[in-house]
Amino acid sequence: MMEGDILKYIPTSTVGKVLDVRERDGRAWARLDRTGLYYDAEYLRPADKSEYIEVSFKERERGPAGREGAEAAIEELRRTEEEVDIRRFTPSGGG
Repeated sequence: MMEGDILKYIPTSTVGKVLDVRERDGRAWARLDRTGLYYDAEYLRPADKSEYIEVSFKERERGPAGREGAEAAIEELRRTEEEVDIRRFTPSGGG
């Protein structure tokens, strides 16, 4: 296992390129570019290049969900909230 290898984390099927390899307490850990997280090497296996999707620099900087993505989702909820006319809904339920 070396930097640049493409590996798959078996429990979640996460595939990524190795950015860093560390050893701690007798265990090897590899940091994958897809998530930026370290994975226990015991659960990593070589992956086919066809399974690997390159991570963009922008995504790497913000993280998978990213601040911009969260702000966009909140803005979309606000727009949806403004567009809904609750008069068209009829009350239902017990009570």
